[in-house]
Amino acid sequence: MADHDLTGYEKSTFTHEGIGRPILRRGTGPAVIVMAEIPGITPKVLEFADRLAAIGCTAVLPVLFGEPGRDPRPDAHGPLSAGRYTASSMLKVCVSREFTVLATGRSSRVVAWLRALAADEHERCGGPGVGAVGMCLTGGFALAMATDARLIAPVLSQPSLPLAVSAGRSRTIDIGAEELAVVRGRCEREGLQVMGLRFKGDRLVPGDRFAFLRRELGDAFVAVELDDGAANPDGVLPPHSVLTEHLLDAPGEPTRAALDQVLGLFRARLLGEAPAARTVP
Repeated sequence: MADHDLTGYEKSTFTHEGIGRPILRRGTGPAVIVMAEIPGITPKVLEFADRLAAIGCTAVLPVLFGEPGRDPRPDAHGPLSAGRYTASSMLKVCVSREFTVLATGRSSRVVAWLRALAADEHERCGGPGVGAVGMCLTGGFALAMATDARLIAPVLSQPSLPLAVSAGRSRTIDIGAEELAVVRGRCEREGLQVMGLRFKGDRLVPGDRFAFLRRELGDAFVAVELDDGAANPDGVLPPHSVLTEHLLDAPGEPTRAALDQVLGLFRARLLGEAPAARTVP
């Protein structure tokens, strides 16, 4: 794979409270906000967005960090360039006041901007509501965005914040207590479902984090936990990115079944299609 030239994507800017960020958009139908993982909107993230457009949704990708379309793999730009690019994206996140990397019990400030984006896209695209997919350090953002009733299909793919550098940080996720209570109430009253995905051996997404979500959300939390052996062996890093870098896109593969389950959630919640039977425990 090489860099993606962004053909097929509409480019615009969304501004909220004086903060403007580039937006990529593709498709028609109800909106799904796709928040990329480090180092940014890679070709694999764009492949996932293409799938959303193919089922009848509008994929909306805010540029939070990195260079959209750049392939981060060492064989694309060389090991040194790839390392510098990933490090620069991570440094931007770590020094930005918009992202909460280590602190527990609160959401990142950028979530307010993302909620406003989701509201704007709902007005633009229509439908019963909006979906959201967070990946890695943006994984928990989809949960915090669900305090807004317009967010009806949140997906947390390998949610990695706060960084699990201690047992306490492993047993929580980056959302404030009051916001989590709002989401819990929506699960109880409205039947909101929150889907989470992880590889079982992923140290960035410890099992205690999913156990915490089960305790807080009960049966409304749908956990998709995969054996590490199900990951694409061509991935540069250890098993981590369920929907992108470590996806094995072939029938019968557990990661493909997980992807289909995510798409099934959007079909059911946003497009009104009958939900398919669960294929991943």
